[in-house]
Order: sequence, then structure tokens, then C-alpha cells
Amino acid sequence: MIRGKSEYRTLIFDCDGVVLDSNHLKTDAFFKAALPYGQDLACALVDYHRNNGGISRYRKFDYFLSHLVPEGARGPSREELLAEYAKLVFNGLLSCEVVPGLDQLKASMPDCRWLIVSGSDQDELRTVFGKRQLAPLFEGGIFGSPDSKDQILAREMSRGNILQPALFLGDSRYDHEAARNAGLDFVFINQWTEFSEWRNYCRLNNIAAHPALPW
Repeated sequence: MIRGKSEYRTLIFDCDGVVLDSNHLKTDAFFKAALPYGQDLACALVDYHRNNGGISRYRKFDYFLSHLVPEGARGPSREELLAEYAKLVFNGLLSCEVVPGLDQLKASMPDCRWLIVSGSDQDELRTVFGKRQLAPLFEGGIFGSPDSKDQILAREMSRGNILQPALFLGDSRYDHEAARNAGLDFVFINQWTEFSEWRNYCRLNNIAAHPALPW
């Protein structure tokens, strides 16, 4: 169920695929960062990334090195993979499309607190949103990894920073699971999602889906 926008006291946005058209940037960066291990392993990492949207790069590279890369294979370390990934992604985040209508929606909800809760690196997010002059929209804060979305939501709710009723706007299975675990309403934003099974998932879980912003 989704309520009227005037009823919500808090809106929580995922970043990639919801506020920014950046999912494709992340996918390409995972592939290129892992390519020193060979194309097959780079493709395997991309598959894992797409099937686990919303989870941090730290966990994805940990999984890659511990479960996908054969023992004894030579290639970049975890720190080198993370550094290369960040370098590949950063400039793209400064220029990719922002979801249309964000400023207008904010103006129409003057009493609603907005937050970003993302699987992306928190420091990187705050830098990008600052440079793109998006940070003032999210007066509740901009939060990301290495903390998980579950950890962020639990912490910010305990601090009184997330006030109910609250709505999470996300584009992945994990976004929905995190919202459900926290007792938040949820809308699936589908225009930029890389979750190929989103239609079936939303139907089976009775989730409202919208191409972009829900109002």
C-alpha cells in the first residue's frame, strides 16, 4: 500500500537507479575492475552484482575473491579492486541523469524529511551529492556503506531521524527486504532497475511499482 504524499513524514531514497541513472555505471565498473582476472570471472561478478542489487561493493568484492576467484589465481587485491572501481565510477556519478521532478516533489512536501539510504560508499555519495547540489534536498542525511541498509535504517529510526509513516523508494529486492524489516512502506522504482525479475517479484509480493517518482 502507498499512502497519499501528504501523509508521509519521511521519504527514504535509494540512490542508484532511483535518484541517479547510475546502475549501468556500476555494472560496467565491476566488469572492468575484475577484468585482470579474466573475462569469465568478470562476467561472473557482474551476474552476482545484478542479482544482489543494493548490497555494498565491499561485500561484492569479498564474495568475488572468496567464492568466484579460484585459489591461487593472480590478480588485484581487495583494496586494488575497490580503488579501481571507485575511480571508474566517480566521474560518471558527476554527470549521469538525475530523476526528473525531484525539486518539484520536494517543494510539494515541505513537512517531509528526506534521506538517502544506499549501498554505495557513504563518503563518495556525500561528495557527489554536494558537487551536484543535491545534498540540500536530503536534510535527514545521506547514508551508505560500509554500513548495510538494515543497519542504517535501524540506527536512524532509533535516533528519531526516521519518523513514521515513512516510505522507502527502491529498485531492488534488497531495498524491499530492508524496508519490510524496518516496517516502512515501499514503492519499487523501475525505470532504471537492473533487477530483471522485478515484475514477478512485485506481483508476488503485492508491491506498488512506478517508473520514476510515485506522485
